Amino acid sequence: MRSYLVLALALCMLGMPMPARAAELRWLSYYADVAKPEELAGFDLLVLDPDRHPGLEGLAERGKLLVGYLSLGEVERFRSYFGAVKGEGSLLGPNPQWPESQYVDLRDPRWQRRVVEELVPAILRKGFGGVFLDTLDNAAYLEAQNPKAYAGMTAAAAHLVKELRLNYPQITIIMNRGYELLPQVEGDIDMVLAESLYSSWDFKKKTCFVVPDSDYHEQVRLLKAAMARRPGLRVLSLDYWDAADRSGMARIYQLERANGFSPYVATIGLDRVVQEPRQ
Repeated sequence: MRSYLVLALALCMLGMPMPARAAELRWLSYYADVAKPEELAGFDLLVLDPDRHPGLEGLAERGKLLVGYLSLGEVERFRSYFGAVKGEGSLLGPNPQWPESQYVDLRDPRWQRRVVEELVPAILRKGFGGVFLDTLDNAAYLEAQNPKAYAGMTAAAAHLVKELRLNYPQITIIMNRGYELLPQVEGDIDMVLAESLYSSWDFKKKTCFVVPDSDYHEQVRLLKAAMARRPGLRVLSLDYWDAADRSGMARIYQLERANGFSPYVATIGLDRVVQEPRQ
C-alpha cells in the first residue's frame, strides 16, 4: 500500500486552506447534482458524493474545500464496485435501516487494499481534496453484537484509517462518528463529524426527533475529550430537522456552536441545500 504514497503526494495539492478557527467553518453535506452555484456560495467545506455532484472545477476556483464521500463499513448496491466486493465474499448482509447498503468485513485485506489503492485515488483524481469516511462506526457496533464472529473489526477499522493517512499524508480526512476509534485515530484525521448529535431521524415514524439527553451529553463529552487530547481537531455536527421550522433549526445551530462545533442542519436525504436561518 505504501507504494501509493507518490500518487497521494501528487494529488494532495488539490486541498484548499481552511479557516483559522473551527467556529468560522461553514460546511454542508450534499449528495445530489442540481444545486446552483449561488446555493453553495456561503460554504467553506463541501462534502459531496463523488459519483453525483455539481461541477467541481467552478467550486474549486471559488476556494471551496471539496471532500468526497466514501463508505468504508458498508457498500451501496449502486456503486460500480459492489459486484466485485460481493464476488470476493466480503459482504456481511444488508443494513436494516438502509437495505440497499450491505455491511462489509473491514478485516478483509482485499477490501482494505481496494480502499487504499483504488477507491481513494479515484476520488482524488476527480478533483476532490480529501475523503469523508462514513460507516466506520459499524465496526464497533457489529463487534459488540457478536464479539466472537466480529472479533478484531474495530481494530481493523482503525488500521484502515491509519493506512489512509500514511499513504495520503496531505489530504483532508474526515471521519463520521466512530467514537470508539477516536483515541486510536484522532491524530490521523483532520475532522470528526458528529452525525445525529442533538437530533436525528426516526425511519419508522418518518419524522425528526431530539436524541435522549444522556446520549447527547455522552457524545459531547467524547468529542470534547478528543479536542482536548488533540488541539486542532475540528468537530463538525450534522443534525436532522424539519427545514420549515426555521426557529428550531436556529436553536440547533446556536447549541452546537456553543460546544465549539461547526454545525450543519439538514433533511435526512441530504439531497437539498438547507441554508442556515438568518438571525
